[in-house]
Amino acid sequence: MDLQKQIENYQNKVKELESKLTDASVLSDTKKLREITAEYNNGKIILEIGNRYTKTVSDLKSAESALAETMDEEMKELAHEEINELSTNLPIIEKELLLALIPADPMDKKNIIIEIRAGAGGDEASLFAGELMRMYTRYAEVNNWKTELISANRNEIGGFKETSFSIKGSNVFSKLKYESGVHRVQRVPETEKQGRVHTSTATVAVLPEAEEVDVKISPGDLKIEATTSTGAGGQSVNTTYSAVRITHLPTGLMVYCQEERSQKQNKERALSIIRARVYAMEQEKAQKERADARRGQIGTGDRSEKIRTYNFPQDRITDHRIKQNFHDIPSVMDGGMDTIIKSMKEAELVKQLS
Repeated sequence: MDLQKQIENYQNKVKELESKLTDASVLSDTKKLREITAEYNNGKIILEIGNRYTKTVSDLKSAESALAETMDEEMKELAHEEINELSTNLPIIEKELLLALIPADPMDKKNIIIEIRAGAGGDEASLFAGELMRMYTRYAEVNNWKTELISANRNEIGGFKETSFSIKGSNVFSKLKYESGVHRVQRVPETEKQGRVHTSTATVAVLPEAEEVDVKISPGDLKIEATTSTGAGGQSVNTTYSAVRITHLPTGLMVYCQEERSQKQNKERALSIIRARVYAMEQEKAQKERADARRGQIGTGDRSEKIRTYNFPQDRITDHRIKQNFHDIPSVMDGGMDTIIKSMKEAELVKQLS
């Protein structure tokens, strides 16, 4: 990639966008103005990094020329120091520029809905599903994001057969989009008397929350049913028709919500999940049709793909997509996921650049 050429292209692009921002037809169109302003601001950020890169390259060449031309020992020493510092900074700025030049995923800024289901392993799988839910909610707390429970199917030992919840905040999808897939746990369950290591699984689906403008769903495509809540305890359980079941007829997708007290709130939450699932299906279909984009991904969408193993006896987490190991499982399960997420982003960058 010719970085200098890319910088020149962005200089021209920013000038063009500046001109558009003074155009009356743009100023009168709120949506278009917002889009062009966002593109302009992003271009300015790239140019700022590009200017630092250009200056560092120029300064390095000047320092090397000065070293070759001077006979003064003190000047040579100063030139050597400057060359060492610039040579250290240049690859850092270059990587920052390359990262900025990669087109952003338009979904990165979206809020998400996470669905977790216990897989193979019975009660142990349901307990692990609950621990994954806690891991994501703790990570949300660390990032000052807001979580809301949408639905939960608990069992008698405190685990989850399945659960879904939303996370809202800044750039949520950009960080958690790599979590979709099969998570495998290897450990000795508390109920295991002989100390044998068991293997259990849970599936995670991370869905970008879809607005009505993102996906159009006709009311005629929805079958909406009011039903009674199920579960243990509570005055409203099995007495009022507050729970809602919505089926999207064209795809067969079905969502059941009962966590809220009112039918209206449960309906709104169920609709948000339906929109997110239909949107995710459309995005996955589009990605499959774009072979180049598909090759640039690190397994962010296939919920049948085994992505990660949590080996408790050896205190090792292995992400199978990037073939990298991480340690300190207790910290990770308490929301300390940044190291893993950073490694996933770097691996995706390498793939996209190649």
